[in-house]
Amino acid sequence: MVNIYLCSDAQQMKKDLGTVIGIDLGTTYSCVGIFKNCHVEIIENDQGNRITPSCVAFTPDGQRLIGDAAKNLLTSNPQNTLFQIKRIIGRKFNDSSVQTDIKHFPFTVIERYGKPIIKVDTRYGEKLFTPEEISAMILGKMCDIAEGFLGTKVKNAVVTVPAYFNDAQRQATKDAGTIAGLNVIRIINEPTAAAIAFGLDKMKQWDGAKNILVFDLGGGTFDVSLLVFDNGVFEVLATNGDTHLGGEDFDQRIIEYFIKLFKTKKGKDMTKNIHAVEKLRREVEKAKRILSSEHHTRVEIESFIPNEDFSEILTRAKFEELNIDLFRSTMIPVENVLKDAKLKKSDIAEVLLVGGSTRIPKIRQILKEFFNGKEPSRGINPDEAVAHGAAIQGAILAGDKCVIDNEIVIIDVNPLTMGIEVKDGAMSSIIPRNSHIPITKTQPFTTVSDNQHTVGIRIFEGERPMAKHNHFLGEFDLTGIPLAPRGIPQIDVTFDIDVDGILNVTAKETTGGNKKSIVINAKTNRLSSEQIDRMIKVAELFTDEDKLVKQRIDAKNELESYTYSLRNQLNDPKTLFEELSSREKSTITNAIENQIKWIDNNPNGKTDDFKKQKKQLERIVLQIMSKIHGYNSNNTRSQSSQYYGEL
Repeated sequence: MVNIYLCSDAQQMKKDLGTVIGIDLGTTYSCVGIFKNCHVEIIENDQGNRITPSCVAFTPDGQRLIGDAAKNLLTSNPQNTLFQIKRIIGRKFNDSSVQTDIKHFPFTVIERYGKPIIKVDTRYGEKLFTPEEISAMILGKMCDIAEGFLGTKVKNAVVTVPAYFNDAQRQATKDAGTIAGLNVIRIINEPTAAAIAFGLDKMKQWDGAKNILVFDLGGGTFDVSLLVFDNGVFEVLATNGDTHLGGEDFDQRIIEYFIKLFKTKKGKDMTKNIHAVEKLRREVEKAKRILSSEHHTRVEIESFIPNEDFSEILTRAKFEELNIDLFRSTMIPVENVLKDAKLKKSDIAEVLLVGGSTRIPKIRQILKEFFNGKEPSRGINPDEAVAHGAAIQGAILAGDKCVIDNEIVIIDVNPLTMGIEVKDGAMSSIIPRNSHIPITKTQPFTTVSDNQHTVGIRIFEGERPMAKHNHFLGEFDLTGIPLAPRGIPQIDVTFDIDVDGILNVTAKETTGGNKKSIVINAKTNRLSSEQIDRMIKVAELFTDEDKLVKQRIDAKNELESYTYSLRNQLNDPKTLFEELSSREKSTITNAIENQIKWIDNNPNGKTDDFKKQKKQLERIVLQIMSKIHGYNSNNTRSQSSQYYGEL
């Protein structure tokens, strides 16, 4: 939601900023880059790696380790090794996503003032850290890496966040930078940053406007942004996503599968064995990466538990089966951004893959099929694209001549409608969803009673017409309104969203000049991505509900029609079923009767259940009928082909 560049602003800032680094603060890995000598350098850490684990560990002897060294302690010191902190930063402790994550974390997360706090044991006793503090440690590490490369101190940075991060999460990320001693001069959306990195190389090649869809699936977050690129201008048309979906979720499915398998074979439940689970997590992540290029791999853990090793084969097919619902769910935000931008699939010039999880072959296949065979772009390293773009944004703000000459302009959007509650509880929209930001909008309001001297300004975000159905952000009272009949006083309410996506609301009475404002930040009750998704879905619920009911009925009717049609044809001497053996007929008959029983027992089944049952029955029939298809004459083949078309 964040970025617009103005030449004069950049030139004014140049003398003050000096070197500006770009940091991709990721859920699982972070990356830092610098724009130098007219190109971006992605900087290696002390291990020679261009990406660094977003991991912090506290050792019994009092050391604090960050990055690769910390991740190496995950199996031996899991209770004091912290990871995936980005998933809880800027959230409330009672958020459902935070509660879900806590169950999988080996370290302890407690509640303080409604927020999640991490508890660790150190040499100096028990210590409590906020997510901002842990994120600050990671940002500090990335700054150290940059300083080691540059040989000078670095104070200014551009830091990226998921496009669907809410205001509290953005503010918390800025706070983490402050704690780290960094001046975060700009928060930039990850997909926008990736598009900048991609587009800078294409600027001289493209003529006319090009629509770019950025598909950003990382370790813990998922974003889809649709941008139009035209003559150096990057304009975000729409954004959607899930700040709680990524490679970590895919890993968790495999971990749960192996724990269940181990219990079945060995009779031992490893759920509560933190050390064993973290050993498994480490190997599962390795296996997942291998399966992007191989079709199977063996997951082996020596001394998984005392006197027991672990050794199991994991195939790409099994990995895909366990995660297929998550993979397919990534298409929903893609559909949403196309709908919001009022574009068709054929209007997309480039599909840009960002984030390590886009290396998963099934993800690429689903995306390719969605775009009717269009190959996603692989012209940029998905692990480094975001930091690459952040470094370019840093160069823009620092007034670097190379990017100034290219006249790059970036325009982003806000993901939800924002407004205030008015008479009878209605929501009066002030800034519509997907408006370009930064943005300032003012609307006039008045009193509802005679001689009213105070009005309450209640701020909401969401897509429903009634305020109570949307999400409450904050409130304040404007007092000292001159006494007058209702409808006479004028109160101007101004919503201002800055370049970092932070909202400031001001109310001013025009005659007396009384004014009051509030900044919606990490201290206020901002939305989680799940709540954003829920409100958008609820707003569309009444139009979608009928469609969903129809889909379920159609799926049920298709299953019933197919099943009973098969039973009728099985007894018809004029069909190919007559060429089957009695055993083959019996197999199909049993499958049909079992299917009819299932239909009778599940009259209110789900759409997917009906489709699944139909596919299972089709598979049984086709396996048997294919034998006839292979051995009959050309005339019979023709009949068989016609029959298969009806199936």
